[in-house]
Amino acid sequence: MTTTSPEPSRDVNRARGSGTQSVYTTIRSEILSMSLEPGSPLDEVRLSERFGMSRTPIREALLRLAADGLVTTLPNRNTIVATIDFATLPTYFDALTLMYRVTTRGAATKTNPATMLQIRVHQENFARAVVARDAYAMIEANREFHVAIAEQGGNPYYTAFFSRLLDEGRRILRLYYSTFDDRLPRQYVEEHEQLIAAIEAGDVEKADRLAIEHAAQIVRQIQEYIARETSNAREIKNL
Repeated sequence: MTTTSPEPSRDVNRARGSGTQSVYTTIRSEILSMSLEPGSPLDEVRLSERFGMSRTPIREALLRLAADGLVTTLPNRNTIVATIDFATLPTYFDALTLMYRVTTRGAATKTNPATMLQIRVHQENFARAVVARDAYAMIEANREFHVAIAEQGGNPYYTAFFSRLLDEGRRILRLYYSTFDDRLPRQYVEEHEQLIAAIEAGDVEKADRLAIEHAAQIVRQIQEYIARETSNAREIKNL
């Protein structure tokens, strides 16, 4: 009687898959937290040395990050952290505001205790992150909070689109938090609480109004930040 051992190729594929996931998760976190700034080079050889693995899982992780829009491969085949295209922000903000409204209104029309529990859990995580001045945790909790609201609305297309918008905007949100030196005012925790209260009350119009106000203050703060940075860059250039 003979026994059959696991196929080596499967073990290799499994190990490579876990390696790819590890690299992807680490680099993605560094990009979204702005530890890796836009335009930073991502050299496969150096990353291979850093993570102690072959270039194959490194390359696969970079392909996944490219699909997320977080890295860009240049014509010379070099890979860099994707730049933030500030020229497209007005249209991005339009879409973001619309999805804040659509998902929050939708959530207010539904009753789902399980989803509301998740919304509150993410809100608690957000509040703790604000107190700790942990920008990355704030971004993660904020994303999950709004995705849970979208899920409460029950339209998977809205949820998928809003999730993608929130993911694309993580670095913008990081800039937003930096305008407060990561000391996010308690006001923004309270705004989330007001959204929750309107949803639980089934007050669609109030939920819509609060969503508009919530989006507007984020957009305004980021626009002011960009205007200041642009002005500072011009002053330095003219020195």
